[in-house]
Amino acid sequence: MAAATPKPQVDTSKPHPARVYDYLLGGKDNYPVDREIGKQLPDVSKRDAQLNRAFMHRACAWVARSGVDQFLDIGTGIPTEPNLHQIVQSIAPASRVVYTDNDPIVLRHAEALLVSAPEGVTDYVQGDVRAPEEILAHARTVLDFSRPVALSLIALMHFIPDEEDPYGLTRTLVDALPSGSVLLFSHGTADFQPQNLVGRVTGAYGKGGISLRLRSHAEVRRFFDGLDLVPPGLVTAPQWYQVPPAPADEHSSFYVGAARVR
Repeated sequence: MAAATPKPQVDTSKPHPARVYDYLLGGKDNYPVDREIGKQLPDVSKRDAQLNRAFMHRACAWVARSGVDQFLDIGTGIPTEPNLHQIVQSIAPASRVVYTDNDPIVLRHAEALLVSAPEGVTDYVQGDVRAPEEILAHARTVLDFSRPVALSLIALMHFIPDEEDPYGLTRTLVDALPSGSVLLFSHGTADFQPQNLVGRVTGAYGKGGISLRLRSHAEVRRFFDGLDLVPPGLVTAPQWYQVPPAPADEHSSFYVGAARVR
């Protein structure tokens, strides 16, 4: 019998964005190093995390209702209910979902919590968006890339600095998708926050060794180059298909959007 592959160890001495996000959402799957960052962030960060999570819920449900039943979610984070697979499989039970994250604690929770609907498939791979070809290689063993796939990059690419080519990484993933696929995307911005709060946010993450590159509307729009943004376009989280509609002046620190692959 072959020896089991050792599971990657969780490094509790270093913060991780997935666990900081879990803290902001009120979760318990985080460590003192993660909470230390979270406590330094302004109170609005918790609201922004909740608004971003709500966008993910609405966007995934919209995709599932549109007929796409395959999902590749990169930068999954700690599974919190309802998670993507629960949303889409409640609408389209045969949906196939592949989750990817580079934090070992996410893998452990995925193994314990991710249960597929009887007709669907839910899979998880330890991976990093900085190695997109490795993620795609695994995804192709679960998903049929001859049919449309929804690629979810939620609250992820602002942790990729310019020197690591976030646009190129996104393009590699999108170029692998067939026509009719969908990109679901959200990204942190400083466009609606005073500079002192922006400094608190980037400073808190920076002290923990986490790079945070907040981008403007024009910079985030570049991630959608060559794709067809669906209405209402690239907007802040509360402005994307919320029922009842959010007030016109209500914004968040996340730009969000969905776009179709031609």
